[in-house]
Amino acid sequence: MKLRVQNLKSFYFLAITMSFLNFNATAQSKDKQIQVDIDLNVVKDDQVMVTVTPPKISSNEVTYHVPKIIPGTYSEDDYGKFIENLKAYDAKGTALTVAKLEDNSWKISNAKKLSKITYYVNDTYDIEDTHDIFSPAGTNIEEGKNFMINTHAFVGYFSDMIEFPYKVNIAHPATLWGATAMVDKDASDTKDTFNTSRYAELVENPIMYSKPDYTTFTVDGMEIIIAVYSPNGLITAESITPEMKTMMTAQKNFLGKFNSTKKYAVLLYLSDMNRADANGFGALEHPTSTTVVMPEMMPKEQLAEQLKDVVSHEFFHIVTPLTIHSKEIQNFDYNTPKMSQHLWMYEGVTEYFANLFQVNQGLITEEQFYQRMNGKIANSLQMDDTMPFTKMSAEVLKKPYKDQYLNVYEKGALIAMCIDITIREKSNGERGILDLMQKLSNEYGTQKAFDDKDLFAKITQLTYPEVGEFLNTYVAGPTPIPYEKYFAKMGVTKTTMQVPGNIFVHNQAPVITVLDPSTKELLIIPGAELNDFMNTIGIKGGDVLLAINDVKYNLDNVNDLIMMSMAIKEGDPLTFKMKRDGQELTLKGNAKIPMDETEGFQASDATKNKLKEAWLKG
Repeated sequence: MKLRVQNLKSFYFLAITMSFLNFNATAQSKDKQIQVDIDLNVVKDDQVMVTVTPPKISSNEVTYHVPKIIPGTYSEDDYGKFIENLKAYDAKGTALTVAKLEDNSWKISNAKKLSKITYYVNDTYDIEDTHDIFSPAGTNIEEGKNFMINTHAFVGYFSDMIEFPYKVNIAHPATLWGATAMVDKDASDTKDTFNTSRYAELVENPIMYSKPDYTTFTVDGMEIIIAVYSPNGLITAESITPEMKTMMTAQKNFLGKFNSTKKYAVLLYLSDMNRADANGFGALEHPTSTTVVMPEMMPKEQLAEQLKDVVSHEFFHIVTPLTIHSKEIQNFDYNTPKMSQHLWMYEGVTEYFANLFQVNQGLITEEQFYQRMNGKIANSLQMDDTMPFTKMSAEVLKKPYKDQYLNVYEKGALIAMCIDITIREKSNGERGILDLMQKLSNEYGTQKAFDDKDLFAKITQLTYPEVGEFLNTYVAGPTPIPYEKYFAKMGVTKTTMQVPGNIFVHNQAPVITVLDPSTKELLIIPGAELNDFMNTIGIKGGDVLLAINDVKYNLDNVNDLIMMSMAIKEGDPLTFKMKRDGQELTLKGNAKIPMDETEGFQASDATKNKLKEAWLKG
């Protein structure tokens, strides 16, 4: 969770690997298989039909469920609300009685005769003002152009059949290609067939259909697919692949022994902000793929920077919870879930790794790493710093705990940092938190879950008593973490520094506003204190902004203006067209990025340089 683009929401998907359970031959046999047919050629009222054919049922009644919640979103989203006109039929096509029990469940009577059920699925992207589903967990149905199929929203499960294998057939236009980490068993250009060993595996495999725009490359034996949907053709997979390859190569180098998948897909949906479209920006993690939603208007360089942080976080879920997880994760209940106490690890350690690997592999500087951690401290202090993290995690679906969820990406990462520092200090720099995660992986691994109550004791056993004291005091307890104390162990102390600002901001206050909603003109606030750049170029309070570098701006595309301003670099040539006292004028100059004074951290104790280098580079 990082405030890098507007509305960037940071719910990251907890990974559940398909190898949690071993399935016997009976469970895998075709007579136990559930078949799903989806036809993307026929879109009716922005909906597509799904047909589900179950195996023979021996009971008089059966219930079909669509998830209320999916792992990692920590939000009860009720995907059944997007299912319409669910009907059940016998082999002769006679309708059976169906009773809707609640938003996500339908009871079918005379189930021994059940041959199939059918229903229509609504998408979520173009009606996001009516629900709170995080866009990367949502769906898109755009006839002939794009289908974002997060499978949990299209396909459900029958009671007592959640461990049965699934066969999914998807008919689609020949012009559209389905990007996914799954293997298509059908060789035709108009039909795809995917097989999964159980429902949990199906849920973990999203598919994005669109005009083919993808690249592939291999990193240390792992095949990577980068697939892009850009509605206006502004971004291509090829244009972002070099940065993605650099980033994912660095991640693999950082992780070393962790290598749990041979194929990984990044599905990037770029939202058109000039119409009703997805606006929950961020990513959703799966064991072998990541769904990402970002604004299409974002400049390519800035998009690549965002993807470096967002996708790297998702990829690091390979460590936890894909490899290391509790029983609550392994046996996730999609409709009545019990949450784990250890979001500090699932999301916090993952977010910490997403930052640490960048300084470790030379993608960011030491100073930038400190700046990021300082930003997390500031953000975490805006939340309840005395709420025990274990309590918040276990109760995250209800208030007041759910309101603190985003702290898993702020304080959660800082918890991981402090554990890392403690282990480095006690081991004289020889080991850190990555070593701990490797040991936990050896102790548990993908097929063995831990009990929530036992994790702290196991970590203490694998590390030092000081780590156990930290966990009990600052994670399970209400005591705020003294961050300066932990930074000092690495020779890093608090200081005041200058950081780059924004040309439309001065002293953390915006200097631009809307003059009149009816005219949609953007106004430099009269009387506002302007930064050095604006004073040098000659902009004055009361001026109306018309255009920059021949691109016109007003209220309709103010988001474009914000994105553009965030991408401006020192020395960039800029031409402003302004209106002052009713007269148009042109102002030219080279950008001088204003500097804001802020508190931060810097290395100051040379005697601990070796320990610091082991922490950041070891």
